[in-house]
Amino acid sequence: MADPAVTVLRFSDLEGWAADDHEAALSAFLETCGDLNDPDWLPLCSLARSGPGARAFFEQLFTPVLVEDGVPMLFTGYFEPELEGSLTPDETFAYPIYRKPPEILDGVPWLTRQEIEESDVLDERGLELFWLSDPVDLFFLQVQGSGRIRLPDGSLRRVGYGGKNGREYSSVGLELVRRGLFEAHEVSAATIRNWVRDNPEEGRALLQVNESYVFFRPVDDVPPEKGPLGAMNRSVTEMRSVAVDPEYVPLGAPVWIEKEGADPMRRLMIAQDTGSAIKGAQRADIFFGTGEEGGRAAGRIRDGGRMVVLLPIQRAYAMADAVRR
Repeated sequence: MADPAVTVLRFSDLEGWAADDHEAALSAFLETCGDLNDPDWLPLCSLARSGPGARAFFEQLFTPVLVEDGVPMLFTGYFEPELEGSLTPDETFAYPIYRKPPEILDGVPWLTRQEIEESDVLDERGLELFWLSDPVDLFFLQVQGSGRIRLPDGSLRRVGYGGKNGREYSSVGLELVRRGLFEAHEVSAATIRNWVRDNPEEGRALLQVNESYVFFRPVDDVPPEKGPLGAMNRSVTEMRSVAVDPEYVPLGAPVWIEKEGADPMRRLMIAQDTGSAIKGAQRADIFFGTGEEGGRAAGRIRDGGRMVVLLPIQRAYAMADAVRR
């Protein structure tokens, strides 16, 4: 953790706290609390299942802590795409979703996106899971990290994050701004998608600016009514789960969101996911659900505000004391 500023708050400092649906937040917390093996967290999960009411549970057992690293808060959104695909390639479905090759080692840089796409390094190795009809869909599936594939017979299959090539994520939206093609406020997922489709050759080169390449794995054991698997290998919950930087926010911790922008949000969520672009103490990606509606809502979010993590009481004050020293 890079020398953060830590401020212990009270629940009365959280704008809109009393009006939130704490039961919904508790339900999301229960999805992952059983995986928190730290001694500070273990008893909390037991109490979450059988202890006081939801609001009392959070207020009596947690302390709000504002962790800052000098970078302004940025909220974005993500979703689970639902895409048309096939188990076999043909003239329509020509773009493969790959599982991770065995020679890639975690944390070790491998080939870039351009090198992968312009070579045959993955061909004829049985690594293909599904085939899509649109390379832009494949790119955004990789950005989101999970998705549902609707096959020609109408059945749905799921894929989840299976690893990456060890290269850093770069924003193609920021690249469009850098080139002077759009203003920052004009860039969204839809803007990028339309520009790439209107400019196929330049568009391919634009997407290759992001050297990160994500691989997938089949996820066949998650019920359709549940969300996709997050970084804790549990389903995330629409509008109650966020991706965070675990260097600053423990996975599984409740976090209080005060998002500004056109659609302000005051809500208790649970830190259950991570992302290549989610770096810093005041950085969060809100899960907006599955399909086109979730995608449209997620794509509109690029807002300021603040995020406050709820920590077990002793841990909160120990953290503050450690920073003071």
